[in-house]
Formats: sequence, structure tokens, C-alpha cells
Amino acid sequence: MNIKQYLKMGNKVVDNSTFMHSLDMGASGLKNILWHFTSAIIFRSALFPTVKLKILILRLFGAKIGKGVMLKPCINIKFPWKLEIGDYTWIGEDVWIDNLAKVTIGKSACISQGAFLLTGNHNFTTPTFDLITKEIILESGVWIGAKAIVCPGVTCKSHSILTVSSVATHSLEPYGIYRGYPAIKIKKRIIL
Repeated sequence: MNIKQYLKMGNKVVDNSTFMHSLDMGASGLKNILWHFTSAIIFRSALFPTVKLKILILRLFGAKIGKGVMLKPCINIKFPWKLEIGDYTWIGEDVWIDNLAKVTIGKSACISQGAFLLTGNHNFTTPTFDLITKEIILESGVWIGAKAIVCPGVTCKSHSILTVSSVATHSLEPYGIYRGYPAIKIKKRIIL
């Protein structure tokens, strides 16, 4: 079936030629280019282990980073000027912070290996496939498990846990432990 036949059937198709690029990058083109190369060499590489220098560079690019933060190798951060990380937070290897919108991570949080914080998606109901962005907030004491995904607009409340490979499509209650896709609360977190 060709496109003309498909349209005659009354169905609509996505036309990416009309895609409306509505992303506010939040910085100049030059700053974006400088960050792209800096990120590739220093942050997405396993060859640059110096955490203090990484934190300094993030701050120079506009990120708000607390004290005692640990940044492991191979971290992908889209826009550091849209990132805030609280004191003593740990960001594991291969974490991807796709912060098209602001991402706020509280104190003493843990983002485990391969986790993905996703602030953008597309409106698949429109032929222009418009970009939709919503911020993510991870409050203090939150633990995002390895390979877990936090979707746009989600707030993980104080000390909540998203377990390994789970997907948070809605906000998590304080001290709740969530598992699955979509993640559901399985029990309460008790800290002794």
C-alpha cells in the first residue's frame, strides 16, 4: 500500500518534514558546540577519572553541583545548564541524563549504572510530531536502580526507590519501593 492509498482510507500519517523544532536549548549555539566536544572527551569517556575537574567543568557550563558528589565514567549529560545535583549524590557509570528540561537531583541520591533520566518525548497524536518536555525531580535519598528509566514529568519523592530495569511513568511516593513497567509500588522502604 502506498501513501496515497493509505490517506484515502482516512488515516493520517506523520510528516516529519513539518516537524516543529520547539526545543529551547537554554544556551547559545557556541556554548552547545563547546559542551558537545567537552562532553565527548571528558564525560562520555572512560579515560578521564578526575571527579573534581568534572565538577568544575559542569559548574563552568552552568550546572549547580553540591559538595561530595561522585561522577563515575561514561556519563552522558545533554545540557549541564539545566542540571542541579545536591550534596553527596552518586552518579554511576553509563548514566544518561537527557535533560531537555530541568533535572533536579537532591542530596544523598544514587543514580545507578545505566539509568536513564528522560525529560522529552513526542506528541504522536499530531502530524507534526511535536516535542514535549517536562522536568524531572529526584528528591533527597532517592535511589534509581541500574538500567531504570525515569520518564518526563516524574517526581521521585524523598527516599523512594525505582528498582533495576523498572520504568517510572508517574511520580513515586516518599519511601516507596517501585518495580516493573510501568513501575508499581511493591512495599515501603524502611531505613534502620
